[in-house]
Amino acid sequence: MMKKLTFILLASILFLSSCAMMQRVVKGTFPYTANMVIPASASVGEPHTAISTANSFDQDFTKDGNNAGKISEVRIVSAKLESKDPANYNIGNIASLRVYMAKADGSDEVMVAIRKDIAATSGNSIVLDIDNSHFLDELVRQPNVRIRMVYKLRKAGDVDVSLKLSLGIGADPRN
Repeated sequence: MMKKLTFILLASILFLSSCAMMQRVVKGTFPYTANMVIPASASVGEPHTAISTANSFDQDFTKDGNNAGKISEVRIVSAKLESKDPANYNIGNIASLRVYMAKADGSDEVMVAIRKDIAATSGNSIVLDIDNSHFLDELVRQPNVRIRMVYKLRKAGDVDVSLKLSLGIGADPRN
């Protein structure tokens, strides 16, 4: 019974994903996520870079990872950074950061989020300031998207830190 229900749900998602309005809803519901790693060897006060591939849950339901053909005017609407391992890592150990999104080969890179004033007592989760001045239509049509985070540390860590970056997007149906 559960397998049949799962199959029907999956078939419905695949069928409805061909509709522009449905693609808009799906892309807006499932954020792009990336795991960013800050090594314990990173020094304080100097710019460092972390690079990762981002993906969205809905990409798993398509043949080539691209189901955004019928949406346009794609922009970032939210950005959040939270500690994953260790879960209690204080993101306030990071003084500032910028987040860039690009094609898998690094081309067409645009800044999508920034945070210049991270409080030293921020805790394990922060919301970033978004930069939605760029349309990301071509980027979200890619099967893989590269995320680059440039950061400066306020305090060095004792262990490598894994952070989860979530980028929510908004779009309009393509005419």
